[in-house]
Amino acid sequence: MLLPPDLREWVPEDHMVHFIIDAVESLDIQGFSVNDRGSGSPQYPPSMMLALLVYSYATGRFSSREIEQSTYCDVAIRYLCGGDNHPDHDTICDFRTRNRAAFKEAFVKVLLFAQEMGHLKKVGGIAVDGTKIMANASKHAAVSYKRSAEMIKQLELEIEQLTKKAEDADSAPLDTGLRIPDEIKRRVDRKAKLLEARKIIEERYAEARARKQEDYEAKKKARDDQRAAGKKPRGRDPEPPSENPPDKSQFNFTDSESRIMKAGSGDHVEQAFNAQAVIDTEGSMLILGGYVTNHANDKRELVPAVACVAPEVRQPSTVCADTGYFSEEAVTSIESAEEAPMVYCAIERLGHHRTVADLERKALPEAPAESATVKEKMAYRLKTPEGHCQYKKRKETIEPAFGIIKSRLGFRQFLMRGLEKVGIEWDLVTLAYNMKRLHKMESAKRAIMFAVAQA
Repeated sequence: MLLPPDLREWVPEDHMVHFIIDAVESLDIQGFSVNDRGSGSPQYPPSMMLALLVYSYATGRFSSREIEQSTYCDVAIRYLCGGDNHPDHDTICDFRTRNRAAFKEAFVKVLLFAQEMGHLKKVGGIAVDGTKIMANASKHAAVSYKRSAEMIKQLELEIEQLTKKAEDADSAPLDTGLRIPDEIKRRVDRKAKLLEARKIIEERYAEARARKQEDYEAKKKARDDQRAAGKKPRGRDPEPPSENPPDKSQFNFTDSESRIMKAGSGDHVEQAFNAQAVIDTEGSMLILGGYVTNHANDKRELVPAVACVAPEVRQPSTVCADTGYFSEEAVTSIESAEEAPMVYCAIERLGHHRTVADLERKALPEAPAESATVKEKMAYRLKTPEGHCQYKKRKETIEPAFGIIKSRLGFRQFLMRGLEKVGIEWDLVTLAYNMKRLHKMESAKRAIMFAVAQA
């Protein structure tokens, strides 16, 4: 070949890379962090770097080294990068960690772009859920509060034995290649790390204990008020939180901000983060917001999840969530706001199997009194035809979205460490998911228009 081919001839017209390039260029992102001095390593157009990351994540490439390699061997990515541009893995990684503001700006503008194309409504329902994503750390690199105390005691005993052995001139030597001073230093360093781990666990528990103490005092006051009114409280009296952290409290030496969490069906645990997502339930299945937390459960996530959706993107009319999100305080907080949405949150865990009795039509129970608790009102709301219809949308939208992210995109583990950096990765994953989803909807729309024109 005497002349280089036009790479556009090698990439089909309806390929996703065209859609991503056009979309990124039309977004006009202003929040990029660039080297204004123009010194150092070669610089690349920020829009090209963003398109490269979005397309790579949308096609299951998350490692900066893998993305660098694809700029040489993947035709679509070579076209995206202009043929001979090959950002190295350090440049890609640096761009990814320094431009979170630009990623968030792009996330919102992509959703506004979806509104302009007619794929996203300004007002409608949302569904909230979380999924556990494994951290870049092994659960075997973690130590519990109880185990750390046992290990410190063992190390102190070994340090004492080694010191005595060093002072005893007639003692038998250690194995070949081992020196007593080195062995003592290794144990002293390990003890220091364990003491630091225990300190961090105690600081974390102090914050959690303050919340538990408030809950304990509120429950105790409610039971005392019942007794003062001549009523006998049901169940056991609440117990105050312990002064010391639970024995099973964990600290991971590889990624200290990750946590041991139940994964899958709850029959095993992983070192993980809790990735939250808010999904449109009006048909688009686009992710409207999201963030990452290291809280092992979702009890405190309903309010921040609803708040993470930009007002210009969606004004929620309904909010659906499973039983892990329910708390009377959270539901009241959301529904008491101005132009508040209606919350449909399960209050108990139900099995997936529906019996014949479940399939039979039942009379709607009597509506609860105005003085009923939030939980009683929610139970009635979910049994109404409207409540059943709205809550059904949750599993029809958010579960498939997580399935696409984990199975189609292949994102099952964070590559970076620390809550801030894994948040950047989740921003890119959700942005790539939305781009992929929009491309699919636009392709389907064009196919329908073509079929109508042909008819």
